[in-house]
Amino acid sequence: MALAEAILVCLTDRPMSGYDLAKTFDASIGFFWRASHQQVYRELARLRGKGLVESKEIEQSGRPNRIVHTITEAGEQIVHAWSQKPCRMPSVKDELLVKLYALDHVDIAVLREQLELRTDQHQAKLSAYLRIKEKFYDAKTLSRAKKGKLIALTMGISNEREIIKALEQAVKSLGEIDE
Repeated sequence: MALAEAILVCLTDRPMSGYDLAKTFDASIGFFWRASHQQVYRELARLRGKGLVESKEIEQSGRPNRIVHTITEAGEQIVHAWSQKPCRMPSVKDELLVKLYALDHVDIAVLREQLELRTDQHQAKLSAYLRIKEKFYDAKTLSRAKKGKLIALTMGISNEREIIKALEQAVKSLGEIDE
């Protein structure tokens, strides 16, 4: 997936300023696709140049004017066409997993600490996902768009739980190794 499609998907929810889009991106699609705010702003300019996004300046008193971006019909067609393309398996680039391959040549105690830190990081992400689910999706009637977001969130929750379980097992296995 390209950043362009991720931005267009965000704009299918509602028109947004670049700032709002970057913040929304961080708190939603950003869980599954990373981009800096500068990348988002550059890509918005490209999308505008291609006619996939329209931008309107909104005057504000006492603050800089806001530029609000709206997906165009052509942008919506791009999202629809993109949705029909097959998805590639994501590549894994994880230094921690590579360290496990070198078990004979690493400091086991330090590696265990790194695994525990990673576990804490995934616990924090899982907690964030669960808070989002409880706040926005539990016991509510959901639109089609929100159902899609809930499915993605549920997959993220499941993924985090499995990763935590695997990390905890790795720490346990390292504890069984004579250093």
